[in-house]
Amino acid sequence: MSLSTAARLRFSTLALAIASTYAVETVREEFNVTPTHAQTLNEKITLSSAFLQRINVIPVSEIKGEKVMLGVNGSVTGRTDTSNTDRVARNVLGLDGNGYELFETHSDVGLKYATIDAWAKFKDFAQRYAAAVQKQIGLDRIMIGWNGTSVAATTDRVANPLLQDVNKGWMQIAREQAPQQVLTQGTVTAGKIKLGATGDYKNLDALVYDVSLMIDEEFRDGGDLIAIVGRDLLANDKGKLYAAQGGTPTEKERLEMAQVVSTYGGLPTFTCPHFPSKGVVVTSWDNLSIYFQDSSWRRQIVENPKRSQVEDYNGRNEGYVIEQLGKFAAIEAGNVEFV
Repeated sequence: MSLSTAARLRFSTLALAIASTYAVETVREEFNVTPTHAQTLNEKITLSSAFLQRINVIPVSEIKGEKVMLGVNGSVTGRTDTSNTDRVARNVLGLDGNGYELFETHSDVGLKYATIDAWAKFKDFAQRYAAAVQKQIGLDRIMIGWNGTSVAATTDRVANPLLQDVNKGWMQIAREQAPQQVLTQGTVTAGKIKLGATGDYKNLDALVYDVSLMIDEEFRDGGDLIAIVGRDLLANDKGKLYAAQGGTPTEKERLEMAQVVSTYGGLPTFTCPHFPSKGVVVTSWDNLSIYFQDSSWRRQIVENPKRSQVEDYNGRNEGYVIEQLGKFAAIEAGNVEFV
């Protein structure tokens, strides 16, 4: 199969538009995206996701280094009688000795000739294509952030459908660098966290509250902590609320309008794409980061008639960071059971 005349025209327009955007002669040979253009592309990917807009997505110049976002882990205000003693500035920046490391990451897209033919009727084909790819790269970043456990030389999407082997995400960083911040079991059954009337936690409120107490004390009253809760935990809790109150029309309406419950354990509660379905994380939005090396983004678009498709190769160095480990607490979602 080959491209139709109309489809080839659209594809040529797409290739020229991308070449013009990145100020290169052709996209059919691999080219380096300049740091300025890489930042623009990254901003578009970030804007495709409400979750990515809340956290930090930061360009860095080195593949390894110290964390960029400097948090403060103690008070800085006081008084010194300088007639007797010199004033001493306290070093309270949250540098925990754990820096960041970025790994080569590929986001390669195959676009079948048939798809280009189908889209050829749209004058804004280039914009539609770019938006679709940017959205998927954003979703992949989130998926890796919550599920990534390792960095394989060659990844296996079949064995790791949640992209577990692409990079180490926030949960894995916590497991390795701050295991005391990850709750793995309760007291009822070894290796399990049981939620329900006869379990470790009677309800989701109690579980989230307990996780919040794992946050280092200096961060608990900063006013910026939030809870991220998995969909199965929320669905289980919603079911109980509807069973108890849903029979009363006014109560059911109130539940619907309020999206059932907006807080758990006293914290504003959210969920997000690809978050573990029985997971709980307590942190602040600005404590979660994705770093990318701004000089590392490379791209190439080629036709591959052997596969009847156009191939768009994107590569960059990327990694995940918890800025302050003491401000992150979580549970092992795989250990949760309802009772």
